[in-house]
Formats: sequence, C-alpha cells, structure tokens
Amino acid sequence: MTKELYNMLKTSAEADKAKALLSLDLLGSKPVGIGDHTTGDFYKNAEEALKLLSSATERLEILEKYYVQKGVING
Repeated sequence: MTKELYNMLKTSAEADKAKALLSLDLLGSKPVGIGDHTTGDFYKNAEEALKLLSSATERLEILEKYYVQKGVING
C-alpha cells in the first residue's frame, strides 16, 4: 500500500471517529443534540453514531495491524 493511500484511509477513519464521538457527546449531554426530534429519531441518531464509531475504530485497527505493524506501507 502506498503511503498516500494509507494516509487517506487513516484520515478518513479518524474523521469518522471524531464525528461519531461528537454526535454521541451532543446526544448524551447537550440539549442541542436532541432539538425537535422524536424519541425514535434520537435513538436512531445514537445508533448511527455508535455504528460509525465502531466502523472507524475497526478501520484504524485494521490499518495498524495489517499495514503499520507489518511494515508494508511503501513510500
């Protein structure tokens, strides 16, 4: 994998992780996260944020395990 591709994938995963953490923080502790949404919307948004966090974390772990630790990043 090229260093540029690795950096793009890592940056994308880090951005998704930051979005998810911010969403969960807003939903869990700030009234702005709730707004005029129904309870169903609130739960849906919380589930989506958790899925995004899970995906981002898994992507970062995969990049670390299969590319950084094995030293297969070229460039």
